[in-house]
Amino acid sequence: MSTHDLIIIGAGPAGLTAAVYARRSGLDALLLEMGLPGGQMRLSGDIENWPGTALINGEELSEQMRAQAASFGALFQETEVEAIEKGEGDLKVVKTTGGDFKAKTVIIATGAAHKHLDAESHQKYHGRGLSYCAVCDGGFYRGQEVAVVGGGNTALESAMYLTAFASKVHLIHRRDKFRADQVVQDRLSAHPKIAAVMDHVVDAIEGTEEIEAVRLRHVKTGEIKTVPVTGVFLFVGVNPNAAFVPKGIERVEGGWIKTDRHLQTNWPVVFAVGDVRDTDLRQIVTAAADGALAAMCVYRYLEGTLAVM
Repeated sequence: MSTHDLIIIGAGPAGLTAAVYARRSGLDALLLEMGLPGGQMRLSGDIENWPGTALINGEELSEQMRAQAASFGALFQETEVEAIEKGEGDLKVVKTTGGDFKAKTVIIATGAAHKHLDAESHQKYHGRGLSYCAVCDGGFYRGQEVAVVGGGNTALESAMYLTAFASKVHLIHRRDKFRADQVVQDRLSAHPKIAAVMDHVVDAIEGTEEIEAVRLRHVKTGEIKTVPVTGVFLFVGVNPNAAFVPKGIERVEGGWIKTDRHLQTNWPVVFAVGDVRDTDLRQIVTAAADGALAAMCVYRYLEGTLAVM
């Protein structure tokens, strides 16, 4: 088993950027990816806050980032990571379904995944009306009424996207104010196909084989009402993709990985970047910045100019 300078776990914007910076610094970098590149970025519709680009599709940006990393010679292996273990000396062993890999340093860049409404609804209706990606599934709802649940940028942008297909979009939010950027709210408020349903939560999803309606509960009065829809798009938060991360690596509430200013965890030479770590902002640009910083810290460590804990 050969030893790599760096193993990057995850091929979202943080991991792909780390691969670019690592290879440009001459490091032997192996990126372990599970499925298509891009992570949550790939599921985004039109992205208009990526610096220097007025508008780009999430899938397109994902492919561009991976192609760029490959052009610098980054190695890719499609596999699922099961664990990280301490090896001989300071080496780390990354155990995967495709075998074990040894590295001098590790960057965890596995991002986060959408929260489910509840396990029962997810199991029963996922793929039968319940979706976490408007770009992926919006075209199935031409001329139909759908519900979007959430109040952040992703929820509002997805609601806007769905108006190209649906006859009406019910935007359900548990608070009396949205959390999305004001520019997004302004654009949404003027759209005739979007009906905002504030101070409500989804009490249940109804239907036999497929979704037929959502039952909503007013958070202040407890009043129940039913809204007929054929699709429900959930954007109610995210959880870190960190089930494989050793228990010895320190977390904060919610399971997010704790890092220092060099993005290093409490395990020496194991770094965490992007949405999987404890951070105040989870955006493509901040994930990419994390990847660049961590890769350069790895380079400095291997060159002997950065001390670790």
